[in-house]
Amino acid sequence: MLSSTRRLLPSASSLTSNNCNIVSRATSMMFSRGMTILSSESKEEFKKENYNARMAKTRRPVSPHVTIYSFPICALASITTRVTGCALSFGAAGLGALELIGGNGTALSLMSDIGNSGLVLSSGAKFAVAFPIMYHYFGGLRHLVWDNAPDMLTNVDVEKTSYGLIGASVLVSGVALVV
Repeated sequence: MLSSTRRLLPSASSLTSNNCNIVSRATSMMFSRGMTILSSESKEEFKKENYNARMAKTRRPVSPHVTIYSFPICALASITTRVTGCALSFGAAGLGALELIGGNGTALSLMSDIGNSGLVLSSGAKFAVAFPIMYHYFGGLRHLVWDNAPDMLTNVDVEKTSYGLIGASVLVSGVALVV
């Protein structure tokens, strides 16, 4: 009886190798995804249909476009910080290139000419320079405060500081118009 039982039970080494094969197959099935193979006819039909037609056929809604999406003030403040940083970089690079190409004092004479060109143009130019500087500076201060006091980083506080950032930047830039 004992000898027949031994023949029916697998050895420990065969159990280990079988378990490894089962785990290996289960893992590969878990991390691999089946492919949809299109026939040549369905491939051509797929190319002819546009996105809206495919969505109408499946009765799924078309996702909204970014132009109709209402961004929260926090996202707009973050985007504006990045845009003002890029504007400041390009402005500094432009002034540097102007000095390199035009010679010493070219940028200064350009700024002097803009300042003497009339109230509307000079005020617009002052605001166009002051707003990115102030907005980016105040945005950097806001992030410095958040880094040192993370408890102030709540949804309500972030929204309040976004409005404050925009208001302070416009106010200080407006003061720069009269200076």
